[in-house]
Formats: sequence, structure tokens, C-alpha cells
Amino acid sequence: MEEKDYARERQRMVEQQIVKRGLADGHLLSAFVNVPRHWFVPEDYRYLAYDDGPLPIGHGQTISQPYIVALMTSLLNLHGEERVLEVGTGSGYQAAILGYLTQEVHTIEFVPELAHQARQMIWETGLRNVFCHVGDGSGGWPPEAPYNGILVTAAAPVVPQVLLEQLAEAGKLVLPVGGRGLQELEVWERVEKGFTHQVITGVAFVPLRGKHGWDDAKW
Repeated sequence: MEEKDYARERQRMVEQQIVKRGLADGHLLSAFVNVPRHWFVPEDYRYLAYDDGPLPIGHGQTISQPYIVALMTSLLNLHGEERVLEVGTGSGYQAAILGYLTQEVHTIEFVPELAHQARQMIWETGLRNVFCHVGDGSGGWPPEAPYNGILVTAAAPVVPQVLLEQLAEAGKLVLPVGGRGLQELEVWERVEKGFTHQVITGVAFVPLRGKHGWDDAKW
């Protein structure tokens, strides 16, 4: 398939999977039209890159369903000036979307091979405001804190307090919380007297690994 064909598939994905589900912010939609999702999908699965579902990327990880990427991004309520942390770089697609929409993105990945691949692919998109790190993302990335938004792309057993502490005032943390099979997508916001939170919908993610994530034996 040629790039022009992928571009048509990408436009169809935005119209059928994102807009029809109620997400209509022009800047958000522009990111999904312009970031080539198929670049972030293993070659064997590229023909499925714009389908309505997650795909494997190796190392037991996945690239999330396009609508879920869009929904989680929209919940950060971005305006373009923010500094954002992503926990769980994976393929790099979510980080690239965030890079298109914000001033600066720091993304951290537990699996070094995935982090290196994502760094290269994000660079090839032309984005220069996304910085990829290798490490235990369950503890955030303190050197660049605080953040206006934090997005976690793996399921935590509980909301890590260490991530809440890295939020700037009025900053939002979006993450799935729960065990194997089904979790709840939650949004936490830092307010003057602490934090507020709400549950958005049910989701299914791979486990968050690391000190504040799931022990393999308990997942």
C-alpha cells in the first residue's frame, strides 16, 4: 500500500472511529490525520493499522485502539502550551500524538528495545519536542516534573501517589486502574485542596510494570 492509500485510510479512521464517537475538537482530529499510525505498527500488521482495535507490537505490548488513544488524549484537555508526561511509550504513537498537540512531551518505557524503536520512529515524523526515556515509568519522571498532564498507557493496581505528586496545579492524570481483563479509565485533577477524580469508562490494557505497578505473579 502506498502512502496516499494509507492517508485515505487514516482519514476514514478519523471520520468513522473518532468523530462518530463524539470527539470533534479540530486540533485533536488534525493530530490523528497527520500522524501516520502505520509507521508505528510492525510491518506484518500494517494492513490493519487503521482498523478499530489494538495491535501487538512485540514484548507482550500493544498499540491501543485509535479511539482510545483519542479519548485519553482528549481527557487531558490540551491547548498547546503544556508539558506532558507519558508512562508507557510502547510503539511511540501516543507520544507522537501528544507531541503534535503540546509544547513538550517526556515519555518513559520499561522495555529498552521498544523505547529505542519509538525514539527512531518519532524522530522520522519530524517531531523534535518528544523525549524518550528508558526506565520504571510507574514512578514518573521526576527530573522534568511538574507536568500539566500525565497519561499512563498501562493498567495500575491503584493510582500511584508518586504520579499525582508530579502534577502541576490544575494538571490532569489519565490512566486505567484495575486488574486483568477490564479496568476503569480514570481522570485525576490537582486542585487547590488536593485532587478530584472521575471514572470515564471501562477499558482493557496491559499491566503497568515497575515499583508502583503490578507484580507479574499477581496480574
